[in-house]
Amino acid sequence: MTKKLIKRALVSVYDKTGLIELGNALQSAGVEILSTGSTAATLRESGINVIDVSSYTGFPEIMGGRVKTLHPRIHSGILADQNNPDHLKAIADLDIAPFDLVIINLYPFAETIASGATFEESIEQIDIGGPSMLRGAAKNHGSVAVISSPQQYPLVAKALSDGGFTGEERQRLALEVFRRTAEYDLAIATWLGSADVIPDWFGQIYTRENSLRYGENPHQSAAIFKGSSKGIVGAVQHHGKEMSFNNYTDADAAWRAALDHSAPCVAIIKHANPCGIAIGQTIAAAYKAAHQCDPVSAFGGVVAANRPISLEMAHSLAEIFTEVVIAPGYEDGAIEVLSKKPSIRILSSASQEISRVEIRPVSGGVLMQETDLINAPGDSPQGWKQVSGDVLSAGVMADLEFAWRSVRAVKSNAILLAKDGASIGIGMGQVNRVDSAKLAVDRAGDRVSGTVAASDAFFPFADGLDILLRAGVIAVVAPGGSVRDEEVIAAAKAAGVAMFFTGTRHFSHA
Repeated sequence: MTKKLIKRALVSVYDKTGLIELGNALQSAGVEILSTGSTAATLRESGINVIDVSSYTGFPEIMGGRVKTLHPRIHSGILADQNNPDHLKAIADLDIAPFDLVIINLYPFAETIASGATFEESIEQIDIGGPSMLRGAAKNHGSVAVISSPQQYPLVAKALSDGGFTGEERQRLALEVFRRTAEYDLAIATWLGSADVIPDWFGQIYTRENSLRYGENPHQSAAIFKGSSKGIVGAVQHHGKEMSFNNYTDADAAWRAALDHSAPCVAIIKHANPCGIAIGQTIAAAYKAAHQCDPVSAFGGVVAANRPISLEMAHSLAEIFTEVVIAPGYEDGAIEVLSKKPSIRILSSASQEISRVEIRPVSGGVLMQETDLINAPGDSPQGWKQVSGDVLSAGVMADLEFAWRSVRAVKSNAILLAKDGASIGIGMGQVNRVDSAKLAVDRAGDRVSGTVAASDAFFPFADGLDILLRAGVIAVVAPGGSVRDEEVIAAAKAAGVAMFFTGTRHFSHA
């Protein structure tokens, strides 16, 4: 493919990484360099010949550099289609020379707001001239090659030695520019509208992190895209096979379930539902208690811990076939113990922040909601209303709070039975609460007596509660709010069981 020789370049960069090497390469190739402000000064101090944009335009840089490249002599040289005789005549009549190469990188706006800078400081890092020149050169990529990142400088060196960029190469560079400026503008717009949790306009840039073998099923193609440095996508994989689509969804659910608790906690997830959640004095104790809830389902599950995984936990976990384990970190030797299983995927995530909003795709759009965090007044026993039964011991109240924090991770309709800081039986994803209650009791087996129960939503009738009471549940926490609350309360009173209403619910449908 025909290559276009580079004779004239415009260079104006905030990030000076690799700038001197770039300037030397351009000068060695006989390229005329126009530059601005600190970029020109840096090049000149290293003995590289540059022409100041202000001397070329005849117009000084003003307002602290806000206006320097916004000039017809610059933009005409960028936008002139060098295959169009009319364009070439127009700039020739005005003594304007075209550019073959434009090298720009932008003010670090995203980094500035992330640093906690003031509003005024952040505003100053909104680049105007840079995006204008980048977009102009990208539009005119038939004539101009455009470089938007220091990471692309090796491409310039290669093009200089090869006789220029091909049309296909210039198009790829232009594509990168439009992606980069779109991301830049989106960061600004999102920041200015960040006061609204649910805005009237939003966008998100996602970049492909990896292609996956397949999706939920082998006939579905799939990939994982990264939209933030936080969360499961940013986790580091230390060992094991590549993550699958289902590994990601289960690991995300497990990680979130573990982060719902402040005490050392382990959550074991299978098919997006927990088959065990527990807290403990140590992370090893929490794992053993979580596994005991449903050892059959835990086989081939995903395990998340909200504390670094100890050597003791690693030895226990290594005895069970596990698809994925994720934690903030690992004690010395823990990864080596787990790595003896060749297929287990070992992940660590430094970020334990939960996003403020959740986005779920639906046909033709997305649903957005505030994330269901465990932080409402009704999520603490101090905010509950006791509607039946006697005063409970501190230990039973602690189990009720644990059950309430844990039931959020269970798909509705959800019932979770707990004792001694561990789930004992879980009923999930049923189309009525009676079946969820039956399932929770059945899974608890002979351990059910003396447990406490949490329901993610109110009991619409007393029938679901009756199943729990007959099984030996000693206390219940639920949101309340049914038109038949009095019927439900009467059943709890008749059984002499303490029941608490939270006024808050934690449905989880997806």
